[in-house]
Amino acid sequence: MTEKPQKTPSARGWKQDPEAVRADILRAARAEFAEHGLSGARVQEIAERIKTSKRMIFYYFGDKEGLYRAVLEAEYKSVRKAESELNLEGLAPLEALQNLVEFTFDHHRANPEFIRLVMIENIHNARHLKELQNLASTSSAAISQLERICAAGKAAGVFRADVSPLVLHWQISAMSFFNVANENTFRTNFGDDLFARDGQAQLRREAVRSILSAVRP
Repeated sequence: MTEKPQKTPSARGWKQDPEAVRADILRAARAEFAEHGLSGARVQEIAERIKTSKRMIFYYFGDKEGLYRAVLEAEYKSVRKAESELNLEGLAPLEALQNLVEFTFDHHRANPEFIRLVMIENIHNARHLKELQNLASTSSAAISQLERICAAGKAAGVFRADVSPLVLHWQISAMSFFNVANENTFRTNFGDDLFARDGQAQLRREAVRSILSAVRP
């Protein structure tokens, strides 16, 4: 059940640096939602993490679901922003694609909370993600980047003519996501080798090799 906001407080002092306040709340909420999910997360716990009040959180985000949506939006925007800063323009198509695969693998490995949040939202059938209208353009930017790489690769004759940017995005995401999302069950079934330093380096290389092999004529 959605927690109801309390009466809006006088925000003098809270609004001296509202962006910093929002960022603090989002960081705490990210950890809480990733650990406990939307249903299990408690706004009081989030408030205690940053020594603030539920009333302040509700002032900025409305209610718990509003805060959860804001966390999702911030997470997706963060990864897309990092992708856009890779500076792939001017690289040869295969090199650009390799850099993107390596970035995605490394990003997901370094951000298990992001992976858990995506898993949680899938449990909710992406209901909250669908309400984030601003994410449409953010998501399309990821495909646009691959479209440019694929167009250059096809023009140079180093990509198959039927390579789909959307399918390619799915393949890169799938390998990078599985590595984190299924780590605990994979460890339990098959041991720790692939999650040690050398094992992760090997998986990263194999992810690159698999994707590059898939696009070549």
